[in-house]
Amino acid sequence: MPVKLRESKRIGSRHHEKRRGHRMNSRVPVRLEWDDGNGKFVSVEAHTRIVNPYGCMVVLAQSLELEQRVALSNLISHNSNAAIVVWKGNQRPDGWEYGVELVAPEMDFWGLEL
Repeated sequence: MPVKLRESKRIGSRHHEKRRGHRMNSRVPVRLEWDDGNGKFVSVEAHTRIVNPYGCMVVLAQSLELEQRVALSNLISHNSNAAIVVWKGNQRPDGWEYGVELVAPEMDFWGLEL
């Protein structure tokens, strides 16, 4: 029986992505910043649940849209990068799960060997 090692995901109407890189459970403090569309600048601190060289999963109480652009900062390494919300998962007691992809990732963004 064939086994899928990579799972394709459909994101929005124009994206078709495959998971890239190794994922690691890791609690890294981050800051996400974005314009809420009404001219209000929002800045929220959170922790990652999972990281990989190309992005992370975070849980936020705030609601974000798929394909929303954000600035993501690693508060340990002080690296910052433009990012985009590519996945909205389950709602948890502390907020929504979001997959955030780094737009131009540096391989050492997390300061971890991935």
